[in-house]
Amino acid sequence: MNVLLDTSAYSALLRGHQPVLEVMRRSETVAVSAVVLGELYSGFRAGNRWAENTAQLAQFLSKPSVRILKVTEETALRYAEVDVYLRKAGRPIPRNDVWIAATALEHGLQLLTLDAQFREIPLLLIQP
Repeated sequence: MNVLLDTSAYSALLRGHQPVLEVMRRSETVAVSAVVLGELYSGFRAGNRWAENTAQLAQFLSKPSVRILKVTEETALRYAEVDVYLRKAGRPIPRNDVWIAATALEHGLQLLTLDAQFREIPLLLIQP
């Protein structure tokens, strides 16, 4: 299994959340979107443990099974599809979450998240 880790799942991983840990154990590759990195760094910057949090994230990102995914033109096209679908359905979700979902769809990854709003997106496979 290959997954894209979202911000809620990264936080749950650090807390030792068992369902997230189990999915991580079963995953060959764990991808992290640049959008998720932005959310994490923003949270770190707003807090008072910048050095500790960034060091912990750097250690996680250095694992051989972890890769960072950039936003591409294909991501932007997927973003537009998902965003328009959700708005027409009257169920918009936060913009960053649309980018994260678009990245998962682009790369054929299951999204590892604890955020229920992602379940509004057809064809997006969710873990746990």
